[in-house]
Amino acid sequence: MVNSASLLRQLPSVGEVLAHPRLAVLAEAGPHALARQAAREAVEEARERAQERGQAPELDAIAARAARMLRRKLAPSLRRAVNATGIVLHTGLGRAPLSEAAQEALAEAASGYCTVQTDVESGERMPREAHVQWLLQELTGAPAAVVVNNNAAATVLVLNTLAAGREVIVSRGEMVEIGGAFRLPDIIELSGCRLVEVGCTNRTHLRDYEGAIGPETALLLSVHQSNYRIEGFASQVEVGPLVELAHARGIPCAHDLGSGALVGLERYGLPHEPSAPESLAAGADAVFFSGDKLVGGPQCGIILGEAGLLEGMRKNPFYRAFRVGKLTLSALEATLRLFLDADSLPERHRVTSLLTLPVERIGERAEALAGGIRARCGAWLSAETQAGESQVGGGSLAGHTLPTVVVRVQSDRIAAGELARGLRLEEPPVFARVQEDSVRLDPRTMLPDEDEVVVEALARIGAGLATNESC
Repeated sequence: MVNSASLLRQLPSVGEVLAHPRLAVLAEAGPHALARQAAREAVEEARERAQERGQAPELDAIAARAARMLRRKLAPSLRRAVNATGIVLHTGLGRAPLSEAAQEALAEAASGYCTVQTDVESGERMPREAHVQWLLQELTGAPAAVVVNNNAAATVLVLNTLAAGREVIVSRGEMVEIGGAFRLPDIIELSGCRLVEVGCTNRTHLRDYEGAIGPETALLLSVHQSNYRIEGFASQVEVGPLVELAHARGIPCAHDLGSGALVGLERYGLPHEPSAPESLAAGADAVFFSGDKLVGGPQCGIILGEAGLLEGMRKNPFYRAFRVGKLTLSALEATLRLFLDADSLPERHRVTSLLTLPVERIGERAEALAGGIRARCGAWLSAETQAGESQVGGGSLAGHTLPTVVVRVQSDRIAAGELARGLRLEEPPVFARVQEDSVRLDPRTMLPDEDEVVVEALARIGAGLATNESC
């Protein structure tokens, strides 16, 4: 039997791993220190494995491991990923995938100087929202618009401008908490306002608001229940009657739309979602929502409303802290232009396209993907199609799922959780979901050129399994 010291002497040196062709070709692409670090870590892993198994891995296997480590070190941390989870607006993966038009606008704005805050005709300084304000006016009928870095910032800016030091009335059924521990009561407090809750969790009536209005009331706030629904014996006051009450008492009414649809989604076969044009038509003084959910643009918060109120928001010191830059504005402008022709959104607007993809087409793609996986990985991995459900995500269309066809992959040589982890560690990383001891790949959220990427990733994982088992 080989003793431990003799076994460890069989391991290659860091220099030998660095000189191996698998690592040497990658080492030329980046700092030598990173390649040396990857080689050192791979040798240390091999030492631990040798002590556990009583067998030393070969140089080729150690170099392959070092090469994988180096690839991850050389790759940007924030990079392209494959979304095979079936969640269209996946917050962890950047929410809305941008349209080609928005991608092109981003590249153009990033390539050099741009007209972010200068009027080309007069040469004078102009509000940076001018690039998108006319589009939002055209699409929603809003008198004016302000854009900030997300809808949480929009909420703070609206509340602080309209109600700092005074009372804001909100229904108990609309006291939402969304991802990242964002709680409306905390935001109201942060904004310098005093919260007045009315009604009950499941039912709030107009008379509840009416009875709560007093001399310190500055604002009635309606909040869309973005990411949950109360079913059964439940009701909330629509924004229209709330506006009428507010205006009769001489105070404004604001509407937090959350996901922020710009058009009626029913035209695309989707459930109704309160839209900005509807809220403005009902008379809301300020309407605010996310730009990176149903709008399908970059992360931002959009505030629409009466020009005088919004001018006050621009003068608020919070606006300077929350305003957006040229990249956000360029992508948002390109995205909003697509809504000028709402009928073409399923073809040109990526989020609408993913939400309206026919299940028949998804099924055809799933069958092709499963066949490709079996052809390359059939020796160690099974792949079959199965009916499933996709999610809209991002707190949009809560409770509504989309029919889909997933590819169910499973192996007796690697647990589902480990297989999913292996996919995430590939380049580009592939994100799937684990369910019932198998990995599910949903083609609904995979972009057109990503099927072969997934097959190749699984093939590399299989090759790695074979290498490890031979060590």
